Amino acid sequence: MEQNLKTAPAHGESEGAAPQRRGDRAPDAPVGDSPHATAAATGLRSLHLNELQTVSEQKLKALAREWDLQLHPARSRHHHILDVIRAALSTGATVTAEGFLDQISDSSAMLRWPHLNFLPVPEDVSVPRAIVEQYHLRPGQKLAGTIRLPVNREKFLTLESVTSIEGQPADQWREPIDFEKLTPQFPQGRIILENAKTNSISARAVDLLAPLGRGQRGLIVAPPRAGKTILLKEIAKAIRINHPEIVLILLLVDERPEEVTDLEREIDCQIYHSNFDESVHRHVQVAEMVLERAKRLVELKQDVVLLLDSLTRLSRGYNNLQPGKGRLMSGGVEAKALIKPKKFFGSARNVEEGGSLTILATALIETGSRMDELIFEEFKGTGNMELHLDRALQEKRIYPAIHPLLSATRRDELLYHPDEWERILVLRKAMAALPPLEAMEKLIENLNATKTNAELLLSGLR
Repeated sequence: MEQNLKTAPAHGESEGAAPQRRGDRAPDAPVGDSPHATAAATGLRSLHLNELQTVSEQKLKALAREWDLQLHPARSRHHHILDVIRAALSTGATVTAEGFLDQISDSSAMLRWPHLNFLPVPEDVSVPRAIVEQYHLRPGQKLAGTIRLPVNREKFLTLESVTSIEGQPADQWREPIDFEKLTPQFPQGRIILENAKTNSISARAVDLLAPLGRGQRGLIVAPPRAGKTILLKEIAKAIRINHPEIVLILLLVDERPEEVTDLEREIDCQIYHSNFDESVHRHVQVAEMVLERAKRLVELKQDVVLLLDSLTRLSRGYNNLQPGKGRLMSGGVEAKALIKPKKFFGSARNVEEGGSLTILATALIETGSRMDELIFEEFKGTGNMELHLDRALQEKRIYPAIHPLLSATRRDELLYHPDEWERILVLRKAMAALPPLEAMEKLIENLNATKTNAELLLSGLR
């Protein structure tokens, strides 16, 4: 994948070398004229790669003129960024960068950029194996440092020195306990969704029927058009309002572009996505980078909530990457295809040493696809919380279309106060005595008639 992203070297230049001067012009490479003199005259001695990626095209061209560079219009914006960096480095200027470590192989690692959804681009920075071993770096860690031009057979810009790791000076960095060695335990510390700002009926219903705890591994099981994306949005908004200390990450895999735009405008959190018109390699790459990042945050004793839409589409992606030589199960799913998705979902945990990773993922059912049904069956029972959306409720335009009897959280008595737990049991018994559709209608009616869940529990279901 990386080899496809390298830029074409000019005549007589190695990959990543500084652009040529005028008079020795290659058709696909920029040209320069005395860049050392130009840089000295302007006093421009340092650049930040991340800032270059966000500046306007006009600003980028202005920076190129500082080194007397002519940016070729046939080259992409990212190639133009690379050209400016090359020219700056060739004058002795300092160029810094900050990104997340992506482990390509045992001997190869790169810095990726979160605002680009970790998309491989020409200005990616290679991280030497010596630096990885020196600081015992792990995928997903945030690094900042200075970069240099490639030498010998190197193909990419290279990290020369590390200035900070996860915001700490490199010389003060201490390797945390590895995520896999942390002690998992039952979810504790309830994530309350009810809030006065959004006054969401959906959030209040989740608190009553299937509460969330820190370290929860939950599934939102939904047929098409049952409102799963809206429910996910309501949950995300509630977490941002009630728990600003939680790191909230929204991962959209194989998603429609308009849905991505809507969620980016509606929710103030870290959003990473791959669109449905991208390759399955991209779906998997983005998902794995996001998971590694979440693990690194938990190692630093932070509480992380990862909302995934959807686990079904991610599993399809892993299945499509299989070589096709394994044993096929029903629906065309290879026997080994779901190992990594299960590992992804199984990463959710509350850890004894401090910190937690909560994963709430959507799973599709009733799509007419045998593969989707099999994927759900494989994940059924692996979580400790399930929220079922019901087609019958959806067809009657009852929202949230939560099935009150199938939705539940394991060991949810650990999340409620004892007095609250007793009243929750009374409420659920009253709902269990009614048909599911009537029970949910009654609950929504009572939620609309009361201002808080506490008021509803004190008055009972009417």
